Formats: sequence, C-alpha cells, structure tokens
Amino acid sequence: MMLKPSSCFYYSSLLLLLTAAAFVTVLATVTYDGRSLIIDGQHRILFSGSIHYPRSTPEMWPDLITKAKEGGLDVIQTYVFWNLHEPQQGQYNFSGRRDLVRFIKEIQAQGLYVTLRIGPYIESEWTYGGLPLWLHDIPGITFRTDNNQYKFHMQRFAAKIVNLMKSANLYASQGGPIILSQIENEYGNVEKAYHEQGSSYIRWAAQMAVGLHTGVPWIMCKQDDAPDPMINACNGMRCGKTFKGPNSPNKPSLWTENWTSFYQAFGEKPYLRSAEDIAYNVALFIAKKGSYVNYYMYHGGTNFDRTASAYIITAYYDEAPLDEYGLVRQPKWGHLKELHAAIKSCSDTLLNGTQSIITLGSQQQAYVFRRSSKECAAFLENSGGKESTVKFENIPYVLPPRSISILPDCKKVTFNSGKVSTQNNARVRAMIPQLKFNTAERWKVYTEAIPNFDDTTLRANKLLDQISTVKDTSDYLWYTFRFNDKAPIVQSLLSVLSQGHVLHAFINGVLVGSAHGTHDSRSFVTECKVNLTNGMNVSLLSATVGMPASGAYLESKVAGLRSVKVQGRDFTNQAWGYQVGLQGEKLQIYTDIGSSKVQWGNFQSSVKPLTWYQTTFDAPAGKDPVVLNLGSMGKGEAWVNGQGIGRYWLSFHTENGDPSQTWYHIPRSILKSTGNLLVLFEEETGNPLEITLDTVIYK
Repeated sequence: MMLKPSSCFYYSSLLLLLTAAAFVTVLATVTYDGRSLIIDGQHRILFSGSIHYPRSTPEMWPDLITKAKEGGLDVIQTYVFWNLHEPQQGQYNFSGRRDLVRFIKEIQAQGLYVTLRIGPYIESEWTYGGLPLWLHDIPGITFRTDNNQYKFHMQRFAAKIVNLMKSANLYASQGGPIILSQIENEYGNVEKAYHEQGSSYIRWAAQMAVGLHTGVPWIMCKQDDAPDPMINACNGMRCGKTFKGPNSPNKPSLWTENWTSFYQAFGEKPYLRSAEDIAYNVALFIAKKGSYVNYYMYHGGTNFDRTASAYIITAYYDEAPLDEYGLVRQPKWGHLKELHAAIKSCSDTLLNGTQSIITLGSQQQAYVFRRSSKECAAFLENSGGKESTVKFENIPYVLPPRSISILPDCKKVTFNSGKVSTQNNARVRAMIPQLKFNTAERWKVYTEAIPNFDDTTLRANKLLDQISTVKDTSDYLWYTFRFNDKAPIVQSLLSVLSQGHVLHAFINGVLVGSAHGTHDSRSFVTECKVNLTNGMNVSLLSATVGMPASGAYLESKVAGLRSVKVQGRDFTNQAWGYQVGLQGEKLQIYTDIGSSKVQWGNFQSSVKPLTWYQTTFDAPAGKDPVVLNLGSMGKGEAWVNGQGIGRYWLSFHTENGDPSQTWYHIPRSILKSTGNLLVLFEEETGNPLEITLDTVIYK
C-alpha cells in the first residue's frame, strides 16, 4: 500500500525541489576570461566581503550574511583555519564555531556565493598563521617551501577540506555556492627568502590544487608569478593604483583584500579608514576593468580564546562595515551599498562595452565604456586634492577632491565617492551599563601558586624555547632556578632578555619586576633590583600574547627567555626547572566542574598579581550585544561559562594614554538566563570591583 503525502508536505517539498533546481541552474559552471569571472555563461562584476566563521558564532551567522546581502554583496569570503580544525594530528573538529559546512550552507540559503581561501597558511592575524603547532615537531620540516614533509601535510589537509566540500555538494560545479578557491596566501611576500625552492613550491602548490578537481577556478593573492591556470589577485587598500594586473591576458582583474581598516595591536590606536577612501578606490578599480572586489574585513568579529596572533587585540577589524558585534557601522555600510548599486546599474555596459580614457584636466580623467550609441557609462575621476569642475560631453560636472563620480548613462551622476549621503544617518555606538560587580561579596578569589625549583619536574641546563616547550597549550611558561651560593648578592641588577612577550619576575614568591615588548619590538629586557641569598628561588613567568603569524621560516620563530644575568654573572646555562602553564588552567577552574576543584577565598581589599577571580551574573534582558567593561583590570584572560572570550590588556596604553580595547564581547548564545559563570585570570593588580556588564547600541 502506498501512502499519499499530505498536500502541504507535497507542495512544500515541490517548492524546495524547484528552488534547488533553480539554484543549480544559476551555479552550473564557473569559468573566466580576461574581463571577469563567468558564472553560468554570464560575465559578472562581483562584490564580496570577508566574514570568518570562527570569529563569530553560528547563531550570529544568519544575521551577518543577511546584512552583507542587504549591503549589496554577492559573495562571502572566508579562510579555512587549519589549527582550529586539526589541533592534534589526525584529530579533526568541525563543531560549533568550527562548522564550516554549516556556515557555507547558510550563505547558500541566502543566495550568495562563496570564495573559500583554503591556504592552509592564512596569516589573518591568527595564531601561528593558522598552521597547527604539531607541524613544528615534525623532523626535518620547513614550512611553505619545497619540503616533502610540509607538502605532504599541506596536501593532506587541502584534500580533506576539498573532499568535505564535495561531500556536501558545495562547489558550484555541484550546484553549491563556492565559485572560487584559494591555495597559499600572499606567498609573494616571502618567496625570495626560499630562493629556487620557493618558486618550485608555488608551482607544486598550483598543480596540487588544480589536481583536487573542484570544478571552479583557483586564485593566489599577492602572487605575481601565479602559474596558469591560477589567477593572481591583489591585496591592499589601493589596488586600482598598485595592482600590476593579471599575469595573463586571459585572466580577470581580482581584488581579494580591500582593507576596510587594519588589524590593531595592543598599545596601538585603531586605524580609521573613511568610507570615502574605500569607495574611491573601489570605483577606480572597477573603472580600470576590475571585476571582483572583496572587503577585508566586512565583519571582523572576535578573536576568542587565545586565537589572536602576537600582540593582536581580541576585537578584529571592529571598524569594518559590520562592527565586532555584527551591528551596521555607518556611514561605511550605507555608502558602499550605494556604490554597489550604482556600479551594478551599468554592469552590462561595463562588461561588454569598449573602454576609452579621456583626459579632462591635469588630475582629472574619464573612464568611458560604450556598448552602442545608446549604451554608455562613465567614471569621472578627480585624483587631486582640490574640488574641480570638468566638462564631459559638453556638460559641466563638479568633482570633490579625490573622488569619482559614476554616470551609468554618461549623463547623470548617481554616485560620487566623496559625497556620503548616509552621513546624516550615522549613529554613535554606546555601551550601556546593565550590571555592576562593585561589591566584594560578589567575588571569590584563588591565588595562582608560584612554583619553586623543587616543584618542577621538567628540567634542562639551558633556557628552553617557549614555543617548542608549551606547544600552544598555554600563554605561560615558568622558568625557575635556585640560587646556590653562600656569598649573597645585595642590591644587584637582575637582567633578563626575553622574546616572551611579557615577563614577571619573582624572588621567593614576591614580585620584583615586570616588563613587556611591543608588536613592532618584541625583544625586551627586564631589569630590577634584587637581593639573593643561598637557597632563594628565582621564578620567572614568561607570557606570550599570541603566536607569530607571518614571515619566512615560521617554524624557526622562538619565544621566551634568551639570557638571565645578575651582577655580571650569567645564569643562562645552568639547572633550570620549568612548569608549562598555570595550575588554574590545568584544573580548568574557569568551568563549573573545574571551579569546584580548588578552594576559593573571599575577596580582599588588597589585590595581588596572578589572581583568579570568579563571580556569577544574569543575562541582560533584550537582544542587544553583551560586553564586559574591563577598564579597571590589568592583563589576563576572561571566560564566561567555560568559553574563552579572549585576552585583555588594559594596562598597555596607546600614545594617548588609553587602552587599545576596553570592552570584550560575550556572545548571547553562550549565556544562560541566570547564573552565568565569569572567571578572570589577572596577571597584574587590576580591580574587579569596577567591572561592569554592558549592552551595545547605536544612538
């Protein structure tokens, strides 16, 4: 007997099948020529935006993608984060924020395309450039060059991701949204350092990628010598001026990273790039026959846990069109939306017309595209610093300084990059306090033990490299030794050279000095006056603030202490004891279960370094983003309900005397309505009584 489905189910299923069929038709093939990408036989001008799935949460993804689509984007671009997916060799994780397939399917559901930048080296201000730390320990390995060990693992992971995409039918050749793939990342920056092996490696990488048979084109960014059929693409803020162009007349002009601001390091101010500057450079790139522009970042998001690279703050590209919390940032979002609409209104003419360039003045010119006597589009550029009036086809046009006017019909200006009509709609972001943690009774404390030499089990007669020793399991490594000399050292200078990036020095458990490096100067010296007598313990806590992420020979990068001297005596090569990480980390006292494993004490008015703080709170009402105002703290890490919300470093000020980041994002999806566990590890002497829980609005 055959069961007849209900009419509701039948028609719903039919609608889904028809929708899927239509989608497959649209995304049947992706090719390219010297003008643009060709999707299902149609040349396309495409606007793209970078949104990285692990820098937000699955609950945030639909809204982020919706706002990107509303902003006029056609494509979402993301890296693939190798060390997030394979933290241990052969052990994969694609759950939660790592769920790449779910992220791409959400993009597909909203009718947008995807550019998948597999790398698998990505840089991206992500710890170790996205490479898993276990690669570091493979004998004879050299990263990103013609090295068999590296190539084996790189190819294995690239194939893993490609096969994962194929199994979910996500390539355009399968009816999915992925129209481009990228292998390697900005290799042109380091290629010369590897000499001939660099050139042979990039040829191998291209051949290997093409051999994975994705059915869509491959790209290499900042790679002028990208081998055919790889498309070489531009990264930077002004690719309309700086890009040398495709390395073959049969390749289109693509811009894979148009930086909407720039990454920010602790101790540095945010880079503020105007909407006018972004729009001007996009319009110029399109006027010069560019056909694909990706905004890096369109939404930066949050470097949760310890995922940020060396010295990089927890907020990532907060000045993007969608801010760290996914809220629309005006006027960038609106101005770029208008730009996209203006260009798309004449895209057929731009793609199929004949280009001519007409001089209108010493710093003014017109880029004109004519398809027929009736179809014409023009970009009028004023590259000068003053307003200029020009005549184009006997009509006067006033051009603001350093701007481009778009005339989709060669007559009427529908957009000028220097005139921001959305400026009046720009609102100011405000943090609204919802809860104060201002009573001692709210807090419990646990003091991290400072290890003595006798407490350690890992020993060496030298200073160990922190990266090799810790293996990215913690930011912290204790270096300890016992002073064995009957002759005391009084009022002498302890001098420690470190590449840490932070050092705290203790003598018999008492803090005697601290110091740190900077993003641009990572080696530093800690100097402090000490008195040493026989049997005293010297305990030096070295802290990294993220792993290095860039440069040639990344596997050879080191961190930690390089030399230790007291009163001219060198203690570098002697018996050292080591402790990897903190006891609180090993016990995971930032979780509900781990918290019960230690005896928490009451908060005291005098705060001490290396203290864990614990409290609970209820989630604020509503749907506005939630943040912690940690402006009263020093340096450390924060967790909510066992989830790391990132590193904080309020004591490292910019030249203006302000912290680089004060508010720290708590995604609403990790919150319960009541009883949320907040745990902080404070290295210095911050005051938790001034912390507030805020919500974020634009007003």
